[in-house]
Amino acid sequence: MKIVTYNVNGLRQRISQFGSLPKLLNSFDADIICFQETKLRRQELTADVVIADGYESFFSCTRTSDKGRMGYSEEGFTGLLRNNTKEEAPAAVVAGLEDFGKDELLQIDNEGRCIITDHSLFILFNLYGPRAVSDDTERIQFKLKFYKILQRRWEHLLQQGRRILVVGDLNIAPAAIDRCDAGPDFEKNEFRTWLRSMTVQAGGPFFDVFRALHPDRRDAYTCWPSNTGAEQFNFGSRIDHILSAGSCLHEDCDSPDRNFITCHVKECDIMTQYKRWKPGNTPRWKGGWSTKLEGSDHAPVYLSLMEITDIPLHDTPSSSARYFPMIRGLQQTLASLLMKRQMSEQVEVCEVPNSFSVHSSTMRSCSGSLKRSGDNCSIRDEHSEHFPRKVGPTSSRNLGPDFKKKTRKGQSSQLSLTSFFQKSPKCSIEVGNLGNELDDVSKEPSNSDKDSGSQEDDPMPSNSSQDEDELSVSCSSEKERNNTTLLQWQRIQQLMQNKIPMCKGHNEPCVSRIVKKAGPNFGRRFYTCARAEGPSSNPEANCGFFKWSGSKSKQK
Repeated sequence: MKIVTYNVNGLRQRISQFGSLPKLLNSFDADIICFQETKLRRQELTADVVIADGYESFFSCTRTSDKGRMGYSEEGFTGLLRNNTKEEAPAAVVAGLEDFGKDELLQIDNEGRCIITDHSLFILFNLYGPRAVSDDTERIQFKLKFYKILQRRWEHLLQQGRRILVVGDLNIAPAAIDRCDAGPDFEKNEFRTWLRSMTVQAGGPFFDVFRALHPDRRDAYTCWPSNTGAEQFNFGSRIDHILSAGSCLHEDCDSPDRNFITCHVKECDIMTQYKRWKPGNTPRWKGGWSTKLEGSDHAPVYLSLMEITDIPLHDTPSSSARYFPMIRGLQQTLASLLMKRQMSEQVEVCEVPNSFSVHSSTMRSCSGSLKRSGDNCSIRDEHSEHFPRKVGPTSSRNLGPDFKKKTRKGQSSQLSLTSFFQKSPKCSIEVGNLGNELDDVSKEPSNSDKDSGSQEDDPMPSNSSQDEDELSVSCSSEKERNNTTLLQWQRIQQLMQNKIPMCKGHNEPCVSRIVKKAGPNFGRRFYTCARAEGPSSNPEANCGFFKWSGSKSKQK
């Protein structure tokens, strides 16, 4: 059996990267795949991100901004998010968590950070641990409570003799070896102390499976900051884990040398082929990537198990995503129902006059949405592969009272049908001196030119010559204005370039950044070395230069 855990940093982005959900899943060649940070709300769980042949999927979405929609699946680890149907008992706190208040437990589970699946041989926890920076007291308390309640749940399951696998992004690097820039006090952090206390080495029940197999491997990271180019020098941390607790599957498992790791784990490693930055075929960081890198800022971790006994076939759990009402097509929102009715009413009003000119090879019935833009009507057929068709001008009385609406500000409008076919005037004169241009344009045509055409071919020669003069003057003036504007921008850029300091380590121009974090320096501009973040021992990496700018940027 192969299990993969992956912080995808947006599931839709990864599906787009691989072409489809089945292609993404099949690339891992795994039996169980656990994603974190999908960035999907419950109403965004459509078939293209949920359904794949050969797989059953289970989702947990944040409920903090979607209160009242108590879920479609049993999710979380407190038992309070259970689907309340007539066939099921009302949601209740699971055994072992009775000491915690209901509101307290709901606060923990409402962020959609845990999915639990029971595979008979073991219980699998797919976790996305909270992130808390050092000066955010509220999030620190939330993170402490999250892991305290989770630990209580684990202890109760182990007391019942169950095996546990914990996978996911825990947002904790347990030891100094798991962090690129770990300082002397790195391991004193309360979350790192807690995670190490849960391991077998400290007397706890869990194995850190990767470290159990690779105890001395350095530079083994799973996450890299995306805004500093840290991937270029592998300047990251190991915060994506696979933990295991419980006995092996053999009958004679009482031996102290036999456990789930020694008996059933074949391999556990980081899938570095999924990293965004690959040496040799991607650009180098210079204050930013010259081209956008595809992929997550995390790398997947996999676990290969051996000697796993077969599990009897069973029905698909009711919490599977295939039974979600929005996937099965049984649920329809009131807004979508009213939208369809409104579109139907607009179709009835849309009576196209005979004088309309349709700018399309075909014209289907007006079954799509209809928008009004100035004096134009744009018809969009939702069942057609063509672009919206434009029709000629008409008045609101031809289309009924529903179209007496004001034109949106800033929206371009078609003034006349003729303007659709007129060619825009092009300036063909490219002489640098304005005086010469005017002289050339004002020259009288030769006699041969005058006699070359009849009066019928050129009924208004004087007006035509005047139009040419005006066009030439206009084009020349426009070119002078463009040249002046270009020179001004060049001077401004030169002045800005002269104000940018040079970094001390490489004597190269710095990049400008703005403080976005709330605090006394919010909105303040500073300069830093433009190179990618990396170890201080590497002269090619960021030299650490920093300088405040003299002025604050305007806050949006």
